[in-house]
Amino acid sequence: MTTGIATDEQALPALADEPVDLTISRSDRVFAGKIWDVRSETFDYNGENVLREFVDHPGAVAVLALDDNDRVLLIKQYRHPVRSREWEIPAGLLDVTGEDFLVGAQRELAEEADLEAAEWSVLLDYATTPGGNNELIRIYLARGLRATESTFERTDEEADMELRWVGLDEVVQAVLAGRIQNPSLVIASLAAHASRQSDWASLQPGDAPWPEWTRLHPVAD
Repeated sequence: MTTGIATDEQALPALADEPVDLTISRSDRVFAGKIWDVRSETFDYNGENVLREFVDHPGAVAVLALDDNDRVLLIKQYRHPVRSREWEIPAGLLDVTGEDFLVGAQRELAEEADLEAAEWSVLLDYATTPGGNNELIRIYLARGLRATESTFERTDEEADMELRWVGLDEVVQAVLAGRIQNPSLVIASLAAHASRQSDWASLQPGDAPWPEWTRLHPVAD
């Protein structure tokens, strides 16, 4: 017998995370980094003062570029924290003040792959590590691909990036076999594979609002 757990699915609300607004009594930046900071916050939770430290992240966008043959554009790039050259999809930080999310995704696709797309949709949004940072990523599906009129010069870890077109089904097989681990690629490929089975019915418009990001990054008065 199960106690304390609702079992009548018809009596339950739709499955969704619940935003919570707490009283934050103190918020300090304890480390300022080149890309992101570390913040220490004290807040009231269930009548108790709780202290948590977390990475304060601007968020990011990523692009699953899919061609007419259901091939995904992959990029192999060195990632120092994991000491590995990982297969990824084009992505970048939301570090341009006031830049529209979609414009940022279009910029990243052009800068990292010299591509532009005629059709943009939101595939999904996700929080990378909600127990340790506030990074949110929006993944776009880009179709109707074509080369940009100009190419970009890449530096640092991007200077030796390898690009490869791989069938979506093959990418999913590599994910399930544990051969690739980049979270945006893993999540994007599985989501695209599932959405394709429903004739892409789950896609949102490319300019869909992103309330979760807006809630965590309010515009200053």
